[in-house]
Amino acid sequence: MEFIHKPVLLEEAISSLRVAPEGVYIDGTIGGAGHATEILKGLGPEGILLGLDQDESAINASGKRLRELNSPAKFILKNINFCNMKEACQEENIDFVNGILLDIGVSSHQLDEGDRGFSYMKNAPLDMRMNRTDNIDAGLIVNQYKKEDLRDIINNYGEERWAARIAEFIVKARATKPIETTWELVDIIKAAIPEGARRNGPHPAKRTFQALRIAVNNELGVLNKAIEQGLELLKAGGRFCIITFHSLEDRIVKKAFNMQVRPCTCPGKFPVCICGKKPTARLVVKKPIIPSGVEIENNPRARSAKLRVLEKISIK
Repeated sequence: MEFIHKPVLLEEAISSLRVAPEGVYIDGTIGGAGHATEILKGLGPEGILLGLDQDESAINASGKRLRELNSPAKFILKNINFCNMKEACQEENIDFVNGILLDIGVSSHQLDEGDRGFSYMKNAPLDMRMNRTDNIDAGLIVNQYKKEDLRDIINNYGEERWAARIAEFIVKARATKPIETTWELVDIIKAAIPEGARRNGPHPAKRTFQALRIAVNNELGVLNKAIEQGLELLKAGGRFCIITFHSLEDRIVKKAFNMQVRPCTCPGKFPVCICGKKPTARLVVKKPIIPSGVEIENNPRARSAKLRVLEKISIK
């Protein structure tokens, strides 16, 4: 299946990056090269694009599309998680970069690809691994984790009010036979959530599937690490653009960015700062950029997207 992914907030993200022809840029979630294509178009012979993705099919697809541009700039692709961007830069003798773009979450292609198990709308083996070489998949979590651990995952990562009941129903069902497919899990979730609670709102399995995907791929831990590394790699004047798709991710980005803008740890009652911590960045936009109504109409998956942009103003 061809790797097709509609880039979300494309114009807004590229505009926020302020691509300079001679700059060095990281696309940490290159996917189908939707954003990367526009970055590469803005680069000249001295420019470099470093594209990362833990999904090998994304690397193969994006490489093909970027080569078709015949750009004078250099592009380098690496099949690794974006939380290892510092290592990737070191391997290429890149000390600092002018901009970083992260488009967090599952891609359209991964949702649509039948055998990946990301979507509750398609029947597939319970997998959900973005990197297919990882040892932990959704099937292992659903069939082997303790009821309390399942409850915590579904509650903390899915913000699902029926987490305890869903975990109870999963444990009861797997005692008879292993839960092997997405639709088997969907039926269990539907049975666990009272009928009245299923009448309105999103698909009843949406939050649980989100929670499992986050747990399988350690998405929140990876995001924290990636932000830390990205801030170290940015030049003064460089920009960090992160697109998130749910509140858990957005809160992490917001907190991390604000810590760079307002790092002072002194109690509020102190008349002056004595901790000595100075801002290292500024917020380019105070509120996140969200998709237009037109974009949401053309790509409903963009509905929950938020873009936050930080600009480095000094290097520690």
